[in-house]
Amino acid sequence: MFGAFNPYARAIEGDWLMDPDFRVRQRHLGAVYLDGRALYEADDADCVATPHRRTETVDYATGLAKPISDPDWTTYVWHATVDDAEATTTIRANFHDVDPNKTLTEINVRESCFWPSQPNINWITVHGFEMSQAACRWSPPTGDQRGMIGPNWSHGWIIEDNLLHDAKCSAVCLGKTAATGDNERYRCNLRSGYQCQMEAVFRAAHLGWRKGVVGSHIVRNNVIRDCGQNGIVGHMGAAFSVIERNDIARIGILREFFGWEIAGIKLHAGVDAIVRGNRIHECTLGMWSDWQTQGMRITGNVFHDNTRDLMIEISHGPYLVDNNMFASPLALINASQGGAYVNNLFAGAVQRYDDMTRSTPYHFPHTTDVAGTACVYGGDDRWIGNLFIKPDDAQLPSPNPTPWLFGTASYDGLPGSEEEYTDTVAALGPCDEETMRNLPQPAIVHHNAYLNGARPMAGERDAITADGGTVTLTGVPDSADLTITLDVPEDVADHTVPIIATTDLGMPRIVQEPFEAPNGLPITIDTDVQGMDRNPERSATGPFAALHPGRNEFTLAFTH
Repeated sequence: MFGAFNPYARAIEGDWLMDPDFRVRQRHLGAVYLDGRALYEADDADCVATPHRRTETVDYATGLAKPISDPDWTTYVWHATVDDAEATTTIRANFHDVDPNKTLTEINVRESCFWPSQPNINWITVHGFEMSQAACRWSPPTGDQRGMIGPNWSHGWIIEDNLLHDAKCSAVCLGKTAATGDNERYRCNLRSGYQCQMEAVFRAAHLGWRKGVVGSHIVRNNVIRDCGQNGIVGHMGAAFSVIERNDIARIGILREFFGWEIAGIKLHAGVDAIVRGNRIHECTLGMWSDWQTQGMRITGNVFHDNTRDLMIEISHGPYLVDNNMFASPLALINASQGGAYVNNLFAGAVQRYDDMTRSTPYHFPHTTDVAGTACVYGGDDRWIGNLFIKPDDAQLPSPNPTPWLFGTASYDGLPGSEEEYTDTVAALGPCDEETMRNLPQPAIVHHNAYLNGARPMAGERDAITADGGTVTLTGVPDSADLTITLDVPEDVADHTVPIIATTDLGMPRIVQEPFEAPNGLPITIDTDVQGMDRNPERSATGPFAALHPGRNEFTLAFTH
């Protein structure tokens, strides 16, 4: 049945996979489905016979206890035994009182549903399919990345209007191949994953990674759900791409395995990528942009009911995050610099930290040519016109060593302008990296509003704080649309913020590239999350162009 690829004999394994510990137990690429729903993999045959019912699990990244939505389903389990000598695979499953002969009972077999046999198969459109139940591999940025569907290191694909679900790991893969390395940290135990990933970038450049050859894909209007690792993944191959109007849900929530690559969207080196108008919900992490988040724009997305919404890691900018809604417990993890956050709603905590242990690449503007590498010194961000609401039922980890804070208070003590920073450097006289690496970078923070206990950066100008304030997201029956109910006090509704454009944002200290469009033209943020024009005289704080005191109700339409 399986031939050379038996998913029940192949473990989920590779770089940055943390749980389960492969030295103790394993999870496999295989899966069993009952009426289209994946069963849990059991540790052994005894656990199939006497499964343990679980009511909650622990989110590996945050340590938070998370309730399991259907505890009874945790007792629907399977386990496989593969006998290579006899060339047999025996699958045992506990269906309880369901007769599998009278119900749709399936297993996965193939690693992919639509995948080119070689790279550089360009200009393919995949439209209107349902694809599901692929036994695709764990796909870290240092691996031979593969998904249920993807271009296999090609150029100019369009993946649109599809229903993509139940990939064991990743549904859409826009990532790299083994030519730039394949899990060498895990396989060889010789060099760190960081070192292997750095080499992958330079190998790719040596092999021709550049605009017009790899990337420039469009992934739009898809419904992507119930996958173990990612809805969309890709290292380097998503550069210059557009990911828009997708509904991405329930990624990683079975928590059968965990690694530092799990998110609804997980991109590395998404140079000049645009992530626009997506709804990302019920995931362990909504979106994670890691390394070389340069020229990227994340605009008009709605994140809700995730454990964490957005993470930007060890990048140097410029990247623009505007007109988004973040409504999960941890709205943002910012382990980068050189970002601009404009006209967003944050109804969750913000976590910020630097990283002086890893120096990562940045590029010449709008290219993949590497211009240098740098650590993340912290700061060098812009926060303008955002609305922060601390929820009454805010859930925080305990202990909380890298604080989850509500608002921009994590920037307290940083210089408030580039001029203040350069004046400090000038006053020090002759100095170099050993001194400058310890100088706080500036944070440009103004015109934000803070409700219900959210706190501004000390000394922020044109900020407003107020008591009260709530936001509620409600699904519209028989559609994927969302109703947003936003309650704000009068002084916040009347708080006017400027229309922000490229010229208002300056350039990141390290990269020295403007916050501009991928084609090099300036950006003006003069519309809101609904596409409504912002009145320059009355532009509201947050992602909606206008607010009035009290209850505001908006409906956002999404792909179903």
